[in-house]
Amino acid sequence: MLPMNSSVLSDLAAVGSPGKLLARAGRISLLLGALCAAPPLLAADLLQVYRDAVAYDAQYAAARATAEAGREKLPQGLAGLLPVVAASASTTWNQNTYNSIDRNFNSNGYGVSLTQPLFRWQNFVQYGQAQYQVAQSEANFAQARQDLIVRVAQAYFDVLYAQENLTAVRANKSAIAQQLEQAKKNFEVGTATITDSHEAQSRYDLATAQEIAADNDLEVKRQVLRVIIGKDAGELNRLRADATLAPPQPAALDKWVDAAEKDSFTVQAQQAAAEVAAREVERNRAGHLPTLDAVANYTENRAGATQFNDARFESTARGVGLQLNIPLFQGGYVNSKTREAAANREAAFAALDGARRNAALSARQSYLGVVNGIAQVRALEAALVSSNSALESNKLGYEVGVRINIDVLNAEQQVYSTRRDLARARFDTLLAQLRLKAAVGTLAEEDLQQINGMFER
Repeated sequence: MLPMNSSVLSDLAAVGSPGKLLARAGRISLLLGALCAAPPLLAADLLQVYRDAVAYDAQYAAARATAEAGREKLPQGLAGLLPVVAASASTTWNQNTYNSIDRNFNSNGYGVSLTQPLFRWQNFVQYGQAQYQVAQSEANFAQARQDLIVRVAQAYFDVLYAQENLTAVRANKSAIAQQLEQAKKNFEVGTATITDSHEAQSRYDLATAQEIAADNDLEVKRQVLRVIIGKDAGELNRLRADATLAPPQPAALDKWVDAAEKDSFTVQAQQAAAEVAAREVERNRAGHLPTLDAVANYTENRAGATQFNDARFESTARGVGLQLNIPLFQGGYVNSKTREAAANREAAFAALDGARRNAALSARQSYLGVVNGIAQVRALEAALVSSNSALESNKLGYEVGVRINIDVLNAEQQVYSTRRDLARARFDTLLAQLRLKAAVGTLAEEDLQQINGMFER
């Protein structure tokens, strides 16, 4: 039997007996086997990320609740045209003293009244206002849905671009590290000055700072996406290299501008707000008009007997009629409210003009972003082909001895930088496409699904 020193014995005692060690090793082996047999995790899908945002995003949830509240304006406006029924009941204990004689009794009463507005012009106007208020609420909610699509796509693309940027920065750092090493070797053999080493060191330190900034930017972009969907998205699907970006259809800019001025949800919401403001003037002016209601009531009263009078008192009253109210003077309140509403109406229509102009501007900017973005993508695709060709040439030159390793690294860094710029151009163009459709009020989940088809699975 081989001798064992005290340290080995103490270590064995700390972890357990050999049998326990074998059992633990068996469990670890089973766990590793299960992990190896598990299917690989799928990258996050753009469409699924959007659906997660629909279920989690706080801004969208607030817009949905606001829309639900806005829909209640219609039954509230209709209530002013429907009858009002009220019931009342009372019971009273009466204790009276006449000439030192107590007369105590209980009296009860109840009644029902009905009021049906026949002519209250302000109520009719308010019902019309309610219809436009619901339309305004629905338009705002539709705009919030479009904004969510754009925000999700923006956050998704920002993460992918941050990854491309970090890759390019690290490639640049690798090339500079090789240059720094070469500069130090050249200085040692006397073929370069110390200035070359210091310059290379300075570039390397700057590249390190850029790598830290790029890594931090990637983490920030991931957190932005997490705030929208409520969880870590993990790895994201990447845009396919052969993805084709389609130009706007129709190709005429004026048609997009005209559609934005009429169909944009911001314009529709402001149009409804302007109609509400216009009817508010009429509603306040109706304060000068008379009102006519049909009224009906039924009341019954009962009083108990007293020691002075054993008879019970009972009375029943029924009434049906018309009630006319004519306002004569209210201290100038109606006139003041009418002038206030007129000023608000002018402000609402001015805001409508501003909404139309902003929608037209957004359509122009997005249209040009798509057209120019496609042209930029094509130019960068050609530049990427040239950069790859230059990289292959430098690799071949390095193999035959006419190029050095630094040339290969610089060419490789140029490929990564061009690929990063191409990714940025593609993402910007895709966002411009989404914003263009949002400007004319046609952006929907189907558009996001179409873009999602351009990404790798």
